[in-house]
Amino acid sequence: MNPLRRKVILAFIQARRGSSRLPDKILLDLAGEPMLARVVNRCRRAKMIDDVIIATTTNILDDITVQMANAKAWPFFRGSENDVLDRYYQAVKNFPADVIVRITADCPCISPELIDQITQEFLDREPLDYASNTIPPRTFPRGLDVEVLSFSALEIAWQEDKNPAWREHVTPFIYFNPGRFRLHAVRNPTDYSSMRWTVDTQEDYELMRNIYCHFGHDQFSWQDILKLLAQHPDWQEINRMAIQKPIV
Repeated sequence: MNPLRRKVILAFIQARRGSSRLPDKILLDLAGEPMLARVVNRCRRAKMIDDVIIATTTNILDDITVQMANAKAWPFFRGSENDVLDRYYQAVKNFPADVIVRITADCPCISPELIDQITQEFLDREPLDYASNTIPPRTFPRGLDVEVLSFSALEIAWQEDKNPAWREHVTPFIYFNPGRFRLHAVRNPTDYSSMRWTVDTQEDYELMRNIYCHFGHDQFSWQDILKLLAQHPDWQEINRMAIQKPIV
């Protein structure tokens, strides 16, 4: 690549209707908009991102996901439902990017400011293969997860990862091989990792619905959520027992 050419930075939001624990969660209403729309809106406010792509599946269930994307003029790609690593790789082949920002559609509080921070740290520390705020020990609430990786790292993982469970989660082959890939962990000075702002269960959705009903829009910051939860400490108990699906 010409070193004078600006890198193309694209965010890819993986989204599907066929969630096993909470089917159709990407369509659940949050203050008048489906959850997927809230995630897209928030990602699009990141200044470092050139565009946001929906990476959905070829399953007939996701015809509705595609209809939403078409109605809202969101670029999209349809690929494998279970081999999400292949879905990402093929999506990037269709929408070429030098730097890939991976976001999941079950994170309606995703922070554009954090997307920009982690992307900038990835660029400032080049050559890097991967930067994220999810490398242990985590310090951000679950649901603010941002992963930034190079296309070359994605391609190596796509070619060499033979673990179906890892391929479902896209990036484990990269961050579980720190001797091979250049990794950078982004951490917050205060540890908020006990907080859960993602949507995998009905209880998770109830918490998000409370947050969105309070604000009535999606332009609040993650620090605004901290202040809100400090005023309503009982809300954090709503999904306290929710268990994150493990990577095996």
